[in-house]
Amino acid sequence: QVQLVESGGGLVQPGGSLRLSCAASGSIFSIAAMGWYRQAPGKQREMVARILSGDNTNYADSVKGRFTISRDNTKNTVYLQMNSLKPEDTAVYYCNAYGQIYSLKPFDSWGQGTQVTVSS
Repeated sequence: QVQLVESGGGLVQPGGSLRLSCAASGSIFSIAAMGWYRQAPGKQREMVARILSGDNTNYADSVKGRFTISRDNTKNTVYLQMNSLKPEDTAVYYCNAYGQIYSLKPFDSWGQGTQVTVSS
């Protein structure tokens, strides 16, 4: 009932930048948090950054100072600005959102993933 559509992935050289976007749509009453996770080949999915209602943010230590998460509540959209990218940032990046739909039932939705490759 809640769909997430990601965009903005691609191939970038080390030191470069990318901006990911994720738009949520459907029967959304409220969104408590939106975030970005990533999964590299052979590794577990890990949290990259989250933004909660009230704009509180959390970041993985490996991306602090390089990545910035932001949110446009009017568009139910979350962004991830990634600067100073490193080869170890290469992964599939997934968007996540959780909150309530109009029936006040909870939802916890994931996007389909977008590939980010950092390579020269």
